[in-house]
Amino acid sequence: MKNILITGGAGFIGSNLALKLITKGYTVTVLDNLSPQIHGENPKETSPLFLSIKDKVKFIEGTVTNIEDWKKALDGQDAIVHYAAETGTGQSMYEVQKYVDVNVNGTSLMLDLLVNGEYNVKKVVVASSRSIYGEGKYISTELGAVYPKHRVADDMDKGDFEPNYAGASELTLVATDEDSKIHPSSVYGITKQNQEQMVLTVCPTIGIAGVAFRYQNVYGPGQSLKNPYTGILSIFSTQIKNGNGINIFEDGKESRDFVFIDDVVDATILGLEKEEANNQVFNVGTGIATDVITVAKSLSKNYGVEVPITISGNYRLGDIRHNFADLTKINSALGFSPKFSFEEGLQQFTDWVNTQEVQEDKYQKSIDEMKAKGLYK
Repeated sequence: MKNILITGGAGFIGSNLALKLITKGYTVTVLDNLSPQIHGENPKETSPLFLSIKDKVKFIEGTVTNIEDWKKALDGQDAIVHYAAETGTGQSMYEVQKYVDVNVNGTSLMLDLLVNGEYNVKKVVVASSRSIYGEGKYISTELGAVYPKHRVADDMDKGDFEPNYAGASELTLVATDEDSKIHPSSVYGITKQNQEQMVLTVCPTIGIAGVAFRYQNVYGPGQSLKNPYTGILSIFSTQIKNGNGINIFEDGKESRDFVFIDDVVDATILGLEKEEANNQVFNVGTGIATDVITVAKSLSKNYGVEVPITISGNYRLGDIRHNFADLTKINSALGFSPKFSFEEGLQQFTDWVNTQEVQEDKYQKSIDEMKAKGLYK
């Protein structure tokens, strides 16, 4: 496989993957619509992500919701890495049609063409997400492994943010493996589940290998600092750089698995190159949970800027409490282990942010939108 198409390849993960593939001798085509939410206005002149790949890839400005753009992009490709998607968990709860149209219908157009057209594609790698798991995996003394349902407003209004499970007196959080229950708590998560299942169901029937990577929270240099809808490290960084306070939801003990961009790129290339990945799903993370209070304090320390950090008890419907990855499968099958600790990756990220122009803090706008829809409490 020599020719690789990356949809959404001007985005954060896609552009980093493209640059690494080029160094390995691949020819890369990128299909991307240069969304203003990620790239800002006038992206061909000002977007660092786009400029990083400009003149290094064959670039097609287009959208995965347009079949003609797909036909143009698929010509001559040996493999596809399908990243193009709307990605805001909270935003997905009130822009439902857009998320379904891009994430689900865009993927269906690709698969329809592969089934009915004459293409040379041998592998499709799709970006799935830890969001498809919903709440993570827990161990109950009485019941063993359990998967709590989505948290409800009545509990969280009382400050009870931890998941609970009927018949279990106490729950112990453990790493989420690929066999864990799939029960997404947001429209975004549902669309990611749908993408993954469509690729892994359709591709093998036509002799194409499918691979799905369930990425945890990806971060690193180059991440969009303009997008107020996704990426807690970027959102907090923009707030700190503007001298604005940080409002931490719930009690601040909610946690995520933050995985550095270089590790994500390496895992993805293993999925492209290794036959052992074919028709499999893999978690990609660090296997370590980091709480949001630690994130906020670490960022403030790295920037040398103190801003008010408020633990407010506010919450967003559709958010999960905890999730971190079990990496046993990807380590065993593909030999992947993350190289970057959170501290090492965060230092590289904040060093990079310090070289960037301070962006306008638009986070409150995103919160106001959720509040107007009754999704922010």
